[in-house]
Amino acid sequence: MSQKVLVLFAHPSQHRSEVNKPLYNAAKQVEGVTVIDLYHEYPTFNINIDREQQRLVEHDVIIFQFPLYWYSTPAILKEWQDLVLEYGFAYGTDGHALEGKTFFCALTAGGKAEAYHADGYNHFTIRELLYPLEQMAGLTGMHYLPPFALFGSRTALEENRIPAHVDKWRDLLEKLVTGVIEREVAAIQPKLNYYLESLHNQAEAVK
Repeated sequence: MSQKVLVLFAHPSQHRSEVNKPLYNAAKQVEGVTVIDLYHEYPTFNINIDREQQRLVEHDVIIFQFPLYWYSTPAILKEWQDLVLEYGFAYGTDGHALEGKTFFCALTAGGKAEAYHADGYNHFTIRELLYPLEQMAGLTGMHYLPPFALFGSRTALEENRIPAHVDKWRDLLEKLVTGVIEREVAAIQPKLNYYLESLHNQAEAVK
């Protein structure tokens, strides 16, 4: 079943972006995907609540795309949550607008993957650090999926890891639009990247 995908892109320093800007540009080319540059649309943080709520209603999959800043989102995504996800719309007695939709984060992190473990530099996994967003999804009735993540983003350009990541991102978006993502299977993975790899391996095995 075809789905409409909404990508809410938040990067306050796009002129310095080596990974997120290519991801943003790739998403704009996928049919069935709506991409919103929040910092461009709301440079003074004066968020149009009605417009943003209508966008949510019109889409089946909601994605936050951002670079990880101090273990959280850039500021405008927090402002967006505070204003748009109102009582009576997103939660509460009459707040059922988001129920049944899919939500996840597409993020980049400067630290390497091994830093995001209990015994690593950051002491927590990336999924644990995103627990507030997972709880947001739960409270609003959305199906939460693990993040689509690129670690070591500071060195990704010189290591030539960006093109492959952008290809996987495009593939993920296309699969979301066509509705072939099995949410229950994807939800138990540490990262959506692993789920995509398993789908690729299955496809290769039947060739």
